Amino acid sequence: MNKIVILDFGSQVTQLIGRRLRELNVYCEIYPYNKVPALDETVKGVILSGSPCSVRDANAPQVDLSLFRGKLPLLGICYGAQYLAHTGGGKVEASNTREYGRAMLKVVADSSLLKGVKPQTQVWMSHGDSISALPTGAKVIASTADVVNAAFQIEGEPTYAVQFHPEVYHTDEGTQMLSNFALDICGCEGDWTPASFIESTVAALREQIGSEKVILGLSGGVDSTVAGVLLNKAIGNQLTCIFVNNGLLRKNEFEDVLDSYKDMGLNVIGADASAEFLSQLKGVTDPETKRKIIGRLFVETFDKYAKQIENARWLAQGTIYPDVIESAGIPGIASKIKSHHNVGGLPEQMNLKIVEPLKMLFKDEVRRVGRALGIKEELVSRHPFPGPSLAIRIIGDVTEEKLRVLREADDIYIRGLRNYNCTGMGFPSASDPREMATNLYDAIWQAGVILLPVKSVGVMGDERTYENPVALRAVVSTDAMTADWFPFPYDFLRDVSNEIIRKVKGVNRVVYDISSKPPATIEWE
Repeated sequence: MNKIVILDFGSQVTQLIGRRLRELNVYCEIYPYNKVPALDETVKGVILSGSPCSVRDANAPQVDLSLFRGKLPLLGICYGAQYLAHTGGGKVEASNTREYGRAMLKVVADSSLLKGVKPQTQVWMSHGDSISALPTGAKVIASTADVVNAAFQIEGEPTYAVQFHPEVYHTDEGTQMLSNFALDICGCEGDWTPASFIESTVAALREQIGSEKVILGLSGGVDSTVAGVLLNKAIGNQLTCIFVNNGLLRKNEFEDVLDSYKDMGLNVIGADASAEFLSQLKGVTDPETKRKIIGRLFVETFDKYAKQIENARWLAQGTIYPDVIESAGIPGIASKIKSHHNVGGLPEQMNLKIVEPLKMLFKDEVRRVGRALGIKEELVSRHPFPGPSLAIRIIGDVTEEKLRVLREADDIYIRGLRNYNCTGMGFPSASDPREMATNLYDAIWQAGVILLPVKSVGVMGDERTYENPVALRAVVSTDAMTADWFPFPYDFLRDVSNEIIRKVKGVNRVVYDISSKPPATIEWE
């Protein structure tokens, strides 16, 4: 399969480069800059990402360009462009003409990279340094009002560089530029589709697993569901799925999820360990301690039921590509991941070989594969849900009463999202920002209610109340690396607030969280 290799220097939007290429049906893989893979005949080109670092720093990330420069088409983006200049005889300096945000790009020379791009087009800049002198053999192909060397190419070789970010939506013709690079310059065929992924993955799973048995932990979410159906298509009754009830799920979720799998041909075991989880969490208020308790008990419960499956040799996980990238990390740049992260969490405990059929897919690609597999839309379009479940949406200790309050408020909120018709309102869809959603649930990446550990005074009828406020959270995102709060219609907020306060005993105030990520996280704990 043809592919493009993306070397990540730590940019927060590196994943978007991969997403844009995948939308062009071009397969690509992202690697840390210091872990360059073998560049065999399947690799048709290389992209160097942006970075929060400066090429002028003593400890700036570096890569041996001789591995691919002049041998394969090469595109440097932002830091990647500066690195090409810095190492190729050019000059990069801190500048008073730093650009952040939108800028107008003017094409000044013909180039295969800018074929079909308008003479003037909006791009997105994010850089403090500027390329003051081009590398040897380079020519300028585009400029902005403040940055002359906004894009260049090396004459006589397929090496290109852009100071802006073609991968972000704010660059109007960024997809055209990436298409020019991937399809025309690199010669990729653009034949990577959900159908081709299913066909090749099913064949690979059969070869990898053979006649051995596999155990998969289902959560009811899209990742584990698609992984289960894909494995079932490959190995049938060799697969056993276990769904653990940790007592922290949403209202009726354990029963509803089990019911939703009945007509999918999956062999599913429901493991109810809710009493054990709640007992161990009693009195625990520290978020990290809660996560660790839940993670440990999940492993113990899963292991208990897995041991009942004779001759199981494989553990399947619904790990997706952002998990793999985040876990790989970039020394000195990548931040610490959450302790409930699922990558590599169970195999050491259970002495099983691991299989991750979705580990090269982004979330929106998992959804497209799920639809191609015929999975019901209500499962394919489900919002992400945290591994520690409602425990991290209850600030403080977890009790049965708090769970009751939170479940009831959350149920009203989620039903309200599903029932509100937003056709024509222009809200972007969570599964694909270019599509329009018909209800608020599908327009949102993730939503939930948080129970706050304070009391507020209220008035109901002729009586004063002293009860809990709850916070509504709803964000739009691509893969949760960054997220913006969702601009709800006022009538929705009014109606859902009124219904929660009227129907949920223990709540007398509803607030809406309008914090974006960064600086806030999506979850409160």
